[in-house]
Order: sequence, then C-alpha cells, then structure tokens
Amino acid sequence: MRKAFAKIHLWFSIPFGIIISVVCLSGAALVFEQDITRALNPGFYRVEVEDGAKPLTPSELVTKLRTQLPDALQISGLQMSGTPEEAWMVSFEHLNRKTLSVNPYTGEINGWNKSYPFFQTMRKLHRWLMDVPPRKGDKTVGKTIVGVTTLVFVAILISGVVIWIPRTKKALKNRLQVSCNKGWRRFCYDSHVSLGFYTTLFLLVMALTGLTWSFTWYRTAAYSLFGGTAPKVENTPRPEYRQKGRKDAAKQSRPDGQRHAGGEKGRKGTTFNYAVWDKAADAVRQIYPTYKSVKLGTEGIEVAPNPKTDRRQTDKIQFDPQTGRLGSITYYKDAPASQTLKGWFYAFHTGSWGGMWTKVLYFLAAFIGGILPLSGYYLWYKRKFSSRRKR
Repeated sequence: MRKAFAKIHLWFSIPFGIIISVVCLSGAALVFEQDITRALNPGFYRVEVEDGAKPLTPSELVTKLRTQLPDALQISGLQMSGTPEEAWMVSFEHLNRKTLSVNPYTGEINGWNKSYPFFQTMRKLHRWLMDVPPRKGDKTVGKTIVGVTTLVFVAILISGVVIWIPRTKKALKNRLQVSCNKGWRRFCYDSHVSLGFYTTLFLLVMALTGLTWSFTWYRTAAYSLFGGTAPKVENTPRPEYRQKGRKDAAKQSRPDGQRHAGGEKGRKGTTFNYAVWDKAADAVRQIYPTYKSVKLGTEGIEVAPNPKTDRRQTDKIQFDPQTGRLGSITYYKDAPASQTLKGWFYAFHTGSWGGMWTKVLYFLAAFIGGILPLSGYYLWYKRKFSSRRKR
C-alpha cells in the first residue's frame, strides 16, 4: 500500500509539479494584495479629519461630485465607512469594480481605485495560467489545466501524508524537524518531508475551496454538501474584453434632459432622487450604531455590521426609492446557505477568515507549497543520477 501511494505521489508530481509551483507562488503573492495596495495608496483610503467636522449627507456629496465628474458617469452606489478617518467609495453604472474615493467631509475626489499590473498578472497566472476567459463562466485551456492540476494536487497531498506516516518514534522525531548540518541533500529532504506535513492541511483547504471556481460539477457538489445551492455564474464580459470602460464613458456626454437637479435617470429611465439616501442613511444608523460600512444603492442597502472582520458578512435592507423608508432586513446570520457559502469558500481559500494571522499562515503555506515540487524534483533527480552512476 505504501509503495502504491509512493508511485502516485511521484508520477503525479513529475508532470504537474511546475504548474503546482506557479499556482501556489502566484497565490502566495495575492494573499496581501489588499494590504499592500492600501499601504501604497494611503491617500486613497484615508482622509484627514478636523476637530468637530461632520461628514456631508449623501445628497450633498453627490451634488459636489456632479461639478467634478462628466455627465456620462451615473452614480449607482455610495459606500460610507463607519471609521471617521476612512474615505467613502462611489460606484457607477456600467463600471463594475471601478470605484472612486472621495473625502466625505469636503467632497473632494481622491482618485480611482488602482490595480497594479503585478497583482493582475499574478491573478491571471493563479486562475487561468494567463489564458483569461472572455466572459465569466467560460472555459479556457488555462482554466481547465489549473482545475485538473488542483485535483491532482489533492491526490499528491493525501498520498504524501500516507508516505510520511512514520513506523517508529525515532522516525517521527526525524520527520518533524529539519536538519541543517548534514548537507544540502539532507536539508532538502527534511524540508520536503517536514514542511510538507506542516502545510498539508492549509494546502488541502486552499485546493478544495479553489476547485469551486474551476468546475461546475464540483461547485454543485460542494454547495450541496453544506446544504446550499450553487449560484449561477453570470456570463458577463470581463473588464479587459469590455469595449466601453471608464475612459470611454468620461468622453461621452449624456443626451440633453438626462441631468436633473434632484437625481439621474437609471437604467429603466426613471429618475432617482439621491435625497432619499439621506433618510435611509439616518434610519440605518438608528439600527446600527456601529458598523464597518454601509453601501447605499438605488435598489437596496448593504450593511457590514462587524467593524473588526474582513469577511464578507453583510445584512441586506430593502428600502423605498421614493421615500427612503426602510423595509425588510435580511440578516447575514439568517440568510440561506446558498447566499453565505460563497463568502465562506472565498474566506477559507484566501485566509481572510481569521484576520492577519491566518493571512500570514496562508502566505507561508502557499509559498512552501510552491517550493515543495522544486525540492521534490531535486531529490528525484539526485536519486536517479546517483543510481545510474553506481551501475
């Protein structure tokens, strides 16, 4: 049995090892993407607050923004932070993930959110091996290879644990530590065996959750296992394939009659009065004295009630777009599994579920996971080379 698992471990690792290294190392680079982006752009996320200053109301902020933005940009959402020193984020129709940072006290624009080319490249490598699908949900060769490699990686990890199981207490001690004074080859062997064991659980969690983005059949099975229904993937074009973006929208001018003193025309041609956001925001603050963020939309409100978590836990509130009166509230804790599982899978895949400490552990595990195939190649080569030289 042990020999069979050893063969599985070896012959799966040889053809897929390089791809495993690419996926793991690129994943490690993405763990601290948000933290690094925030550190490099403090002026985008933070604002200076004078003593006694109060933030503008949502409608006042929208009025100030209209004097600074082209008419073609239609405001669709405003995310207010529960931290006084945090900037507010404005979203627009047809711009998806493109957001604008504004000073909530003055209405001044801090700039558009940034995505650095390094992280963009790492994400493309991690998910698609640079073979980006034109639309969400589409299959490409790169996406399929990553999915198959992840499945194989699960088999490699499980077989590695079986091989690792020691037969004596002395062997157990040796397999839990790394020798640094017995030569390079012994160091590589101990690193491969010991570090591989310590990171197996984390790597398995990453692989098993990551597969929900690779295969529809796996996503359906995973959601069903936890009592939910897999969400349908929206078949929308990705930003890099979208013909019209923010620059095109900024160059265009809205037809006469679309701009109004109290609001803007939405997708269905109805005018939205941003003054209702003032009433809705006041009502939300009565229910949530403290919160991480409140995102006002033209069709609903999302509240992140826990200021101390990075997880995507939001309560959803319906409201009347004519009067601003709040309607029913769907609390995150009461939401069906189908709506919460995606957030859980994402949190456990990226390590964000436990804050900075779990991010550090995930980074180390992913980095080591990328090194393990390389040390495995070295050990395999040395063994083959030594055996040939002895003949």
